[in-house]
Amino acid sequence: MRKGLASILITNFNKEKYLSKSIQSCLDQTFKKKEILVFDDKSKDSSIKILKNFKQIKVFLNTKIKSSSGPLNQINGIKKIFKKSKGEIIFLLDSDDYFKKNKITNIIRLFKKDKKLNFIQDIPYSSEKKSIIKLRYKSHFYTIWPSFYPTSCITVRKNFFLKFLNYLEPKKFPNLEIDARLCIFAFLNKSFKIYKKNLTIYNFDHLGITSKYKKFSFKWWKKRGEAFDYMKLLMKKMKLKFVPSLDYYVTRLINFFI
Repeated sequence: MRKGLASILITNFNKEKYLSKSIQSCLDQTFKKKEILVFDDKSKDSSIKILKNFKQIKVFLNTKIKSSSGPLNQINGIKKIFKKSKGEIIFLLDSDDYFKKNKITNIIRLFKKDKKLNFIQDIPYSSEKKSIIKLRYKSHFYTIWPSFYPTSCITVRKNFFLKFLNYLEPKKFPNLEIDARLCIFAFLNKSFKIYKKNLTIYNFDHLGITSKYKKFSFKWWKKRGEAFDYMKLLMKKMKLKFVPSLDYYVTRLINFFI
């Protein structure tokens, strides 16, 4: 691990439409002490050709058999390039999203100022809706966890991510993406923080992983059920008491019928 170095971890699968701009947004950062690692998960479009045009990045290609689960494939990719990274601070980025020029400078400043800070999310701007994405609710009697933002808004300290890997469960919960797992882990460790500045541009790809989970659809409820199962598993490992919420009971009831 190199002190003061920022590592940007990008996972890609068939994102030729956004890929160049995503990588360029990292290269254009005002913060210069950084490395960019990209994992391509057997793209069938022109992604590989695009990646070859960027000499300043480190590219890793998946050579193993993929699973049928997009979330598990994404987790596998992030794990692979995380192990190759050397940065003290880890930035996650989906290849269809972009960073604002001053994102890394702003976030690194926070980590330098607060040595106990391990996890933070900045606020995304939706390119589709042309507005800031607002959180719907905070933790209260209805639910157990707070609302959280997508993967590209997450920054963590490397040592914290190493600890998270012991609780990742990379072969379980095929509908549960890494953002939910990492946010739940941070929440249980009392490390969940939101930075109230917009530093990430979020693009909703209608062919991406998230598009398969339309709100209140069967798959959405199944994913939510897995999130509770994952949380319960973590709490058991961490020797924390799980207290069911209204949200939990509703999700269990709906999953029973579907």
